[in-house]
Amino acid sequence: MGPYGMAGGDGALALARASVAAGRAPAAPQAARDLSAAEVARARKVAQDFEAFFLSQALQPMFAELTPEQPFGGGNAEQMWRSLQVEEYGKAIARQGGIGLADSIMREMLKVQEAPVHGQ
Repeated sequence: MGPYGMAGGDGALALARASVAAGRAPAAPQAARDLSAAEVARARKVAQDFEAFFLSQALQPMFAELTPEQPFGGGNAEQMWRSLQVEEYGKAIARQGGIGLADSIMREMLKVQEAPVHGQ
């Protein structure tokens, strides 16, 4: 049972499947708000930034125990530089497609923004 009390999880998806099974065209969603290209691009950027942050946090422990070679490394400056480097690694990975987290986040953000507005 899905969160809306319907089998299959999403109530709209279950309704569309039932319509197709009955030989009817799926019902159109109620007054979904159309998003501009700028809003979609902004959602994409926010999702990618979140994925970059997540990846940098996941990578931090991998680099935490690395010890720099003397005489060029060590100290507070090394720790600061390392954290910035790992942050940039996360951004670079996200820019190159990442692990798919940005796509999932963007889909959910757009789904929420396109949802019908009830009571207006």
